[in-house]
Formats: sequence, C-alpha cells, structure tokens
Amino acid sequence: MRHGIHPVSRPVVFRDRAAGFQFLTRSTLDSDRTVEWEDGTTYPVVDVEISSASHPFFTGTARVLDTAGRVERFERRYGAATAGR
Repeated sequence: MRHGIHPVSRPVVFRDRAAGFQFLTRSTLDSDRTVEWEDGTTYPVVDVEISSASHPFFTGTARVLDTAGRVERFERRYGAATAGR
C-alpha cells in the first residue's frame, strides 16, 4: 500500500444516547468531543441516533403490520373482487 494516502484509524467510542449504550471500536471518524472510557483512557466520542441497542430489529420490538385489516379496508373502499374477472 502507498503511504500517506489512507485515513488514520484510531480508537473511537460510539454512543447511542437514546439507549445509553456505548462501545469502543476503531474508526477513521474524528470528533471534538471526548469521553473517558472504562479503562481510564480518554477517547473521541461520536453520538449516533440508533444502534443495535435501540433498533427495533435487534431489540425485538418491531411492529407487525395488520395485513388482514389493510385488505378489509381496501375491499370496503374499492369493493370486493368480482367472480367474473
């Protein structure tokens, strides 16, 4: 690899403020804000809106669509299908 053309990878804390969850990983992102991690070292922190701790797919709180109600509402609005078609 050529030297000097790749971004610097460093340890960064990603924090999901909605869930109160944070994790330390390597990233090329940089931030002006810092946070002290569990090991006592200060790392840059990046706030994210959603993570695996708050995403409905991972938490199991995903909503199931009411498909039967949607079909009934469609049939009421536009009429039931006729047998001749």
